[in-house]
Amino acid sequence: MQGQDTPVLMVIKDSDGPGRPQRLSSVFGALASEPFKISDGFYGTGETFLFSFNPEFQVYKWTGDNMFFMKGDMDSLAFGGGSGEFGLWLDGDLYHGRSHSCKTFGNPMLSKKEDFYVQDIEIWAFE
Repeated sequence: MQGQDTPVLMVIKDSDGPGRPQRLSSVFGALASEPFKISDGFYGTGETFLFSFNPEFQVYKWTGDNMFFMKGDMDSLAFGGGSGEFGLWLDGDLYHGRSHSCKTFGNPMLSKKEDFYVQDIEIWAFE
């Protein structure tokens, strides 16, 4: 993401992991108002939101309760927060994830299970 200076769209398709019977995957993600970067604290604006396609397209916009839009370091990338939970969290390898309801976006859990594996991920920058 180095050198990017535009909003970013991230779409994830999850799975139960290797060697497990596949269930119906969930598709969800985030639109970030700023490109992903390493940060000590949260950054971004209220234009950031989470979304899901479970089973219909749903958008979870900023509630105004806090400003925990996104945070990134070498170990993880997180969106939303409050009460110690992230709306969407990915590990540094972008292979394992977790989703919870969060105060920032008022979203439900985006994946079918709290912990998930990333089957597919696409990240798009806008010009």
